[in-house]
Amino acid sequence: MAMLAPSGLVFTVMPGNDLLGAAVRSGIDVPAACRNGVCEMCEARLLAGSAINTRNQQTIKVGERLMMCRSIALTDLELEMSAVMAAGNNQPGKYQAKVVDVSSISHDVYRVELQLPRRRDVSFHAGQYLSVNLPDADPCYFSIASSPSEPNIELHIQASPEWLSAQKVIDALTSGDDVTLVLPHGNACLASMPVKPLLLVAAGTGFAQVKSLVDYLRGTAYDQPVKLYWGVRQHEDMYLRALAQQWQDEWPNFTFVPVIGDDEDNDWAGHHDQLVRAVLASGMDWENVEVHASGSPAMVYAMMDALIDVGLPENAFFSDVLEYAPRS
Repeated sequence: MAMLAPSGLVFTVMPGNDLLGAAVRSGIDVPAACRNGVCEMCEARLLAGSAINTRNQQTIKVGERLMMCRSIALTDLELEMSAVMAAGNNQPGKYQAKVVDVSSISHDVYRVELQLPRRRDVSFHAGQYLSVNLPDADPCYFSIASSPSEPNIELHIQASPEWLSAQKVIDALTSGDDVTLVLPHGNACLASMPVKPLLLVAAGTGFAQVKSLVDYLRGTAYDQPVKLYWGVRQHEDMYLRALAQQWQDEWPNFTFVPVIGDDEDNDWAGHHDQLVRAVLASGMDWENVEVHASGSPAMVYAMMDALIDVGLPENAFFSDVLEYAPRS
C-alpha cells in the first residue's frame, strides 16, 4: 500500500509495478507526461518506507525525491505530493499560461492548448473548469477538455462573430502574449473512480467536459459501462464526432449516441426535448447510474427533472449548472 500526503489518498501497489501506474489504475490523478522520469511531473518525496529507482537500481532514502514512473515499492510507502489533492481540496489559484496553439476545429469552435510554467504544481480533477481573466473584463469560464494527467491544458471555445466576449478571448489568445488563468473551479467532477455505470450528456461545447472525463477514465482501471449522448443543432456543430466514434471503436465499455436536430428553424428548446427523449429511451437502470450533464441551464434542468421523474436519485446527477445557475 502507498499513501499520498497531504491528500491522504491510498492506493495498492502490486509487486514489480511502478508507483505511477499503480496510482493511475486506482483512479488517482497524478500529473505525468513522459513516463520515463524526464518531465519530472510525477515527482514525489519519500516520507516513509523503502523504494527502488528502476533507472539505476539504487534504493531511495527517506527524505529523497523520486519519480513515481521510475520507482517500485519495496515496503508500504508514505509519499508527499502536493499536486494530488482529495475531492474538494483543490483551491483555485492564479497562473500565467503560455499559449501553445489556437486552431479552428469547426465553423465556430477553436481548440486552445495552454502550457503552465510548473504544471506538476497545479492540481485539478477531471470535469473541472477554469477562467480566463483578461484586463478590464469579467472572467470567462471554460471547461477543461484535457485529463488531469496531461502536461498541457486544452480548451474548446465557441466564438462566433456575434459573441463578443468569446471573440475577445480568442483575440487575446492569438496575440502572442501570456494569459492569466484561475483554476480549478467546479464540484461536478471525478475526484476518484465512480462505482456505478456512467451516463454523460453534453450539448454543444459541453463536450469539452466530457472529453476530460473520458480521457481520465480511459487511463484507469474503471470497468463499468459509459454511455455518451451528445446533442447539437446541426451536423457541423458536432465538431469532434470522429473522436467520440474513435472512443467507441477502441473502448469496449463505451457507447456514443449522437443526437442531431438539423431542422429548419433550429429551435434550441426543441433540441433539448429531443436530447431528453433520446436519453430516456436508453433503457438504463436509473437507480444504478451516475449522470454528468454539461450544457446550458435550460438543457441541464430539463434533463435532471426528466431523469428524477423516472427514478434517478437526485444525488446521482452532477452538473456545474447546479452551482452557477441554481434555481430560486
